[in-house]
Amino acid sequence: MQDFAMWTTCAEPVIDVVQLHVEEAAILRSTRTRMVAAPHIGLHLLRRFDERIAAHLDGIAVAAGFGDHFIEAALEAPDAGPWFVATVVALESGNAARLDELLARCAGHRGAMSGVVSALGWVSPRRLRGMAIEFLGSGDPLRRELALAACGMHRADPGPWLDTILAEAAGHAHARAVRVAGLLGRTDLREPCLQALQAWQGWDRLHAARSALLLGDRDRSLKVLADIALAPGPCQRLAVALLFKALDVPQGRMVLQALTEDPSMVRIVIEAAGVLGDPLDVPSLIRLLAEPACARLAGEAFSLLTGVDLVDARLGGAQPPVDVQPQPRDDPEAPGDLDIAVDEDDDLPWPDPDKVAAWWQSNGHRFPAGRRFFMGESPNVANCERVLRHGLQRQRTAAAEHLGLLQPGTPLFPTRAPAWRQQRWLDAVGA
Repeated sequence: MQDFAMWTTCAEPVIDVVQLHVEEAAILRSTRTRMVAAPHIGLHLLRRFDERIAAHLDGIAVAAGFGDHFIEAALEAPDAGPWFVATVVALESGNAARLDELLARCAGHRGAMSGVVSALGWVSPRRLRGMAIEFLGSGDPLRRELALAACGMHRADPGPWLDTILAEAAGHAHARAVRVAGLLGRTDLREPCLQALQAWQGWDRLHAARSALLLGDRDRSLKVLADIALAPGPCQRLAVALLFKALDVPQGRMVLQALTEDPSMVRIVIEAAGVLGDPLDVPSLIRLLAEPACARLAGEAFSLLTGVDLVDARLGGAQPPVDVQPQPRDDPEAPGDLDIAVDEDDDLPWPDPDKVAAWWQSNGHRFPAGRRFFMGESPNVANCERVLRHGLQRQRTAAAEHLGLLQPGTPLFPTRAPAWRQQRWLDAVGA
């Protein structure tokens, strides 16, 4: 690391610019955590945002060490953003000693670990190949977990290493291996994922069920997901999103009915109805458009089923009621981030109940009850690939999961990856 006194002779504006690059890159990374799960962000907007992050990181790299002092000062707080910046800089510069130092310091700090992991997903695969092989063969559980995380985010199969780690005793690396097996579509590893269902609780159990489901199981994984979906808790929302995609419509209606028996679960019921996609629930969703506490969420569920953009179709844009209470929720896909609790409905449009009801009166005949609809069609491969290219982030995540359920054994499309990488993969498959 450069001594601070060595570069204070630089022109003051240059120093200020480097400091700005460090600060902005850290802030934007934390903002991106919300954007990848946002209801109003599409791939083109995500790419523009990612290019801003990349520009700041390039500015730090061009400064050739002049940003080290500012990075180090920012690491005093265990927030994800600064640790993301520090790890990207270390990886891009090939500074193995600096990376070792960062890993030694981040262990046990949730925010710091989240930043390190996201940096592994940000940099190009060529920066990670040698490191991943070294870390997988390491006796350090943290390094093995990070190597597996990198493989999962880049959808790169670590081969026999995945089998080896799954055969070992439970631990963080083992839990990560179960997640990665599902992301990669390793159907040969379905049984170890099912075995993990019996021993684990909380997020690890949820991710084990998710992996087993993506790998083709339609028995034990669904029972576990149903248990989680019916009980309030931090994993409930993700369990609902998976469960109601995998159940057929009659089964889904039974679970939905069980959820409606608890009045406190009205928002979960709305999300479940949107995921199930049965037009039978549309009249109930339209009635809820008049309830300020859940109007925007009901509008999103209506759009998920019908494929109608409320703003483009001039069915939204109504003025918000006075004194609306926010609906905070953390992002269930990133439990390690410490600063992502926001009003979850803030970026959703206010629907106009009368206009939505009139639209349904004119178009409802195209949506027969008892069938599953996703973005206006059945969740077939062509429809899901279209949504991956043109949809919004929550819709794109749902499309990726539908594809994974339709095609067990294929990698789950990574809707949180850098946007240019996603675009390249979409172009490669002709989606």
